[in-house]
Amino acid sequence: MSYLYIETESALQELCAQLSHSNWITLDTEFIREESYYPQLCLVQVANEEVVACIDPIAITDLSPLHALLHNPKITKVLHAARQDLEIFWQLSGQVPAPIYDSQIAAALLGQGEQIGYGNLVQLMLNIELDKAHSRTDWSQRPLSPEQLEYAADDVRHLREIYKQQIVELEKLQRLPWLNEDFDLLTDTQLYDPPSEDSWRRIKGNQRLKGEQLAILQLLAKWREDLARERNRPRRWILADEVLIEICRLRPLSTDKLKRMRGLNDKKLQQYGQTIISLVEQAKRLPKGQWPILENRNKLNIQQEATLDVVQGMLKLCAHNHKISPNSLATRKELEAFMLQQESPLRHGWRHELCGQSIEKLLSGELCITIAEGKITTATG
Repeated sequence: MSYLYIETESALQELCAQLSHSNWITLDTEFIREESYYPQLCLVQVANEEVVACIDPIAITDLSPLHALLHNPKITKVLHAARQDLEIFWQLSGQVPAPIYDSQIAAALLGQGEQIGYGNLVQLMLNIELDKAHSRTDWSQRPLSPEQLEYAADDVRHLREIYKQQIVELEKLQRLPWLNEDFDLLTDTQLYDPPSEDSWRRIKGNQRLKGEQLAILQLLAKWREDLARERNRPRRWILADEVLIEICRLRPLSTDKLKRMRGLNDKKLQQYGQTIISLVEQAKRLPKGQWPILENRNKLNIQQEATLDVVQGMLKLCAHNHKISPNSLATRKELEAFMLQQESPLRHGWRHELCGQSIEKLLSGELCITIAEGKITTATG
């Protein structure tokens, strides 16, 4: 086999001792969460220059040697699309592995694609097509076949070469320091433990509500979030987002009104009906000063919309000139916030230096855009 399968505590201790002298390791996980609030860790893949290993966290009770390795500040943990993997380790140990390197974020900065998938990045950089036969594997089942483990090992095996090639390109372009701020944000524990009071902000359709309706949504969403965590069940198993929105829209104060709603079967009515009514009543008693407010509900006038289109064109031109993805600089929503003097990534670090400063000058009239012979140029005016 081209990988080690680690399924005992002694083997894990030996592996982690071997990896502890590395400057970097590549890291990935396999997990399931279709039937739970928290992801269930099923496999951990790790590699350095010499070894590739698949660690079985179902067979091994004590993962402390692995946690010590992942929290070693002298070792860079290299991942692809790192957020979900980091969330799992935070939930297991109460710490986020650091320092980290995310090859997906780096790929956007190198013009290799916006939010590019791992398989596509391997194909692009290494000209290797990964086997997708086990992409729907139930990783909680045992035993895992050699083919399944080989598939999992590939997730860290090829990442080694991608990391080394990206580092060379980033250093050549003098962009490696640009990534520090983005990587530091991924290691902020607040990212993985948002207060349940704020869960209403993440509910699809909340922009259709206002005033007292948002107050109801805030209480209902907090109740659902706390219950989902307590029972370790998906939020939608308690109440789906669209049901929460409909409750807020109709503001029912009786069981009869709840019965007329779609998505609330008899079992859920019996379980949650009185709680829902109580929360609606509680929200209706709140004074207006305590109603939540949806930020970024900017209603732009025609002049502002036109200005935003021009500014977005300038951002795209800047991204093209530096061979990076436009969304690596700012999304349209973030660009709109910047234009309206609100918080935006364009106000900080390399994004401000690369593009934010020029947009500020454009908005203040210090910079103008000209078109000649089909080419856009900028000049101080």
